[in-house]
Amino acid sequence: MYIENKYWNNYIGDTDDSLNLIAFLEDQSSDEIEFSDILHALGLNRQDGDFRRTTFPLGFTNSMGIYLDFTFAIDILTDLAAILLECKVNGSVDLHDLEPYDTDSRKINIIATPDDYELLNKALSDFSKNPLEYDLSELVPEEDMREMAEICEDLRQELLS
Repeated sequence: MYIENKYWNNYIGDTDDSLNLIAFLEDQSSDEIEFSDILHALGLNRQDGDFRRTTFPLGFTNSMGIYLDFTFAIDILTDLAAILLECKVNGSVDLHDLEPYDTDSRKINIIATPDDYELLNKALSDFSKNPLEYDLSELVPEEDMREMAEICEDLRQELLS
């Protein structure tokens, strides 16, 4: 997996929000998923492009009727950016590679439009420059937030190149 260790499980992909995002992707009936559909299904569209403070509720009800919620909008967005990069590089991502303990092997592809990439560009750029302005910083030490911001900037540049 291209993103492994470089981005995934390096401040990205290693949170409870990440596990819920993988559960959401696993629950989708199609192997091709529109980026904008993910934003709408999880409630991220209500953020109006501002991911500094999370607007609640963010979440989804899975096919078993269980509601899974998300704590930080920026966590979901950084995870999606990394998964999108994997799809861009390799054409798909195996959900089992993202979460090998509870997820079966299944390849999916996230499809993004130029507008989706622009949203990611703005959000990741803002986070990279202003990590302490995000609600996530209330739980994460400043040094870790700054390191995550650097990783997100690298991800942003690579995703948009």
